[in-house]
Amino acid sequence: MQKVNHAKEPALKVIFLGGVGEIGKNMTALEFGDDIIIVDCGSAFPNGDMPGVDLVIPDIAYLTANRDKVRGIVLTHGHEDHIGALPYILKELRVPVYGTRLTLALLESKFREHRMDNVNLVSVKPQSIITLGKHFKVEFVRVSHSVAGSCALAITTPVGVVFHTGDFKVDYTPIDGNVIDLQRIAELGQRGVLLLLGESTNVERKGSSMSEATVGNSLNGIFAENSDRRIFIATFASNIHRLQQIIDLAKKYKRKIAFSGRSMINVADCAAKIGELKYNKDDVVDIEKINKVEDKDLVIITTGSQGEPMSALTRMASDEFSKVRLGYNDTVVISASPIPGNERMVYNVINNLYRHGVRVIYERLAEVHVSGHACQDELQLIHSLIKPKYFIPVHGEFRHLKKHAELAMRMGMPSSNIILTDIGNCVLVSKKTIKFGDNVPAGYLLVDGLGVGDVGSVVLRDRKHLSEDGLFVIVVGVNTVSGEVTAVEITSRGFAYQKEDDLFEEAKEIVRRTVAQADIKEIAGDYNGLKNSIRKELKNFLFRKTRRNPMILSLILEN
Repeated sequence: MQKVNHAKEPALKVIFLGGVGEIGKNMTALEFGDDIIIVDCGSAFPNGDMPGVDLVIPDIAYLTANRDKVRGIVLTHGHEDHIGALPYILKELRVPVYGTRLTLALLESKFREHRMDNVNLVSVKPQSIITLGKHFKVEFVRVSHSVAGSCALAITTPVGVVFHTGDFKVDYTPIDGNVIDLQRIAELGQRGVLLLLGESTNVERKGSSMSEATVGNSLNGIFAENSDRRIFIATFASNIHRLQQIIDLAKKYKRKIAFSGRSMINVADCAAKIGELKYNKDDVVDIEKINKVEDKDLVIITTGSQGEPMSALTRMASDEFSKVRLGYNDTVVISASPIPGNERMVYNVINNLYRHGVRVIYERLAEVHVSGHACQDELQLIHSLIKPKYFIPVHGEFRHLKKHAELAMRMGMPSSNIILTDIGNCVLVSKKTIKFGDNVPAGYLLVDGLGVGDVGSVVLRDRKHLSEDGLFVIVVGVNTVSGEVTAVEITSRGFAYQKEDDLFEEAKEIVRRTVAQADIKEIAGDYNGLKNSIRKELKNFLFRKTRRNPMILSLILEN
């Protein structure tokens, strides 16, 4: 990394607001002069340290502070980790959004759920070129991925071309016949690319990813081998090519189709309306009416490939899905691999399916899933075609970014031309240098119900405390005239202990003694100090007796 000072040399700011050092909530801003453009606007699932949180989105404090500069949002594709935050972000930034037809169709479904209208959505195609502000031109370049309409971005700036791969793989036999545009990528490389932002998800995997057609061959064998059984296939709703293969196989084997799970139904409907997914509506059965169809004549396409607690397949496996009862004549195919962190949930579902006598087929047993992300050989191909001067790996945890940097160095790129970033970093790129600039405010916002950013570290700490140690509530009645304690009531939730009655009585006696030491007549109406004393005494007592630290709430009622 160069330290040379080129104060007068104009520089492009590349600002990372998500998607580096993590998997999910991808968001990158490019700024030059008075113009800012945003690449992707994704969300992430909450982790185990975020009880009660529905969604995690990027903190856009820097963008809202510079909202007058923001010219638009360009989207690489329609996966949640690239579009999931838009319903929340667009309430703060009223700017146009550019994406391919399916990407925007998926967004429109989200906006209907959020009751948002007047959103400026601009449809583009591969090879489309748009101008944003005075300083940016963006060309959409077709790539292969596990959702239709995926694009890389060639962004022309005053200092040079920035090539953002988006999520991609090199699939020479894609289901829709639209092969990644390697010719255009090579042309861009020949003209000169200043900076490559390359996805790093599968950089640890050698070789190349398998073609989506491989899954079709495996599924064909499963249909043939289970001709007398009812078939369930769980996959990502957004993987339109996978859905098309399943639908085509259902038609080949003369089976009706049922879609299960809200997102599956919504995506299938959206994709069918714009022609990305093709099926005959007469071949579709409502999930409510599947009992009227014989097992051998039905395939159910469902959500739940990641073991999500409220997904259709998880509820089926737990006997909590009233429309479906699993049995010995069912075959369930999980056509996905667990996202890192989801393994336990996925295998819990598989175990529950086996308990029902179901035949389960998943990635470890058959080739029923292929990744949508490039492996090492494909990444090397893109590097060799683009031939960038500078490189910043993106879309991965830090180990992925590090491995991708090492791959670039093995191909001859100087380490001084590579930068590893974290959220909040700003990288300054000019024709001659690449270096860190001043960091910007960044991080994450937690979505909880209708609240965005309302849940902070204190609330999360309290939720974790409650989930781990439970709650102990003490209500004390006092007579402000006599100064006596008239009643002490204790309620406990989620706090495990033995000899409940004895423990409660001892706790009540401690409360009475603590109150007796205070002058109720003197402090009447201001009991904060007394409440703190009660909590302190009870905390010491309960820990001594149980080695537990429940959350303690004390209330003083006058009577």
